[in-house]
Amino acid sequence: MAVPTGRRERKKAATRQKIAETALRLFLERGYDAVGIRDVAAEADVAVTTVFSHFASKEALVFGQEEDFEQRLKQAVTARAPQEPLIPALRREIQAMVRHCTADAAAPIWRMIDETPALRDYEESMRLRYAEALATALAADPALPQTPTACRTIARFVIDAYSLARESPDPEATLTEIFPMIEAAWSATRR
Repeated sequence: MAVPTGRRERKKAATRQKIAETALRLFLERGYDAVGIRDVAAEADVAVTTVFSHFASKEALVFGQEEDFEQRLKQAVTARAPQEPLIPALRREIQAMVRHCTADAAAPIWRMIDETPALRDYEESMRLRYAEALATALAADPALPQTPTACRTIARFVIDAYSLARESPDPEATLTEIFPMIEAAWSATRR
C-alpha cells in the first residue's frame, strides 16, 4: 500500500491499522466466532460505523492486507522491466506472498482461517478477486496479446499456485513444481 502523504490520510491509515490489529488480537485470543464488531470497536476505541467505514465485513478484518496483495499482483505485470518475461515476474511475486503467509507469525492466523468456515469462504472469494484483477492486468498489457480466456486461465493457475504452496509442507518445492506447468500453459497460448 502506498504511504499516505497528507495528515488526514495518515490518520485514516493509522485508524485502519489499529482496528485491524485489535480485531486480529481479539480473534486469536477469544476465537473468531466469539468476537463481534461491537467488541472490536469498543476495544479499538472507535465507533462501529468507523469499523465499517474501513472494513466491509467482519471477515475483511482478518484480511487487512488484501488490497496490497491485489496491487502487488497487478504490479508484477505492469511494473516489470521491458522485455522481462511474465511468468518469472509472477513467480517472484507469488513466492514473496507465500513467504509472508507461511511465516511463523502468520501460522495462528491461517490456522484460525482454516478452522472457520466463514473465513475459508471469504478467502476463496478473495482468490477469485485476485484472479480477476490479475487477468485484467494481463489483458490490458499490449505486450501480452492474449484472449480474455487465456488471461483468465493463466491468472487462475497463478492464484491456485499461491493457494497450493501456502497449504503445502514445502511451499518452495510446490512452486518449483507448479510454475513450469504455468510457463508451459502460457507458451501454449502464445502459439
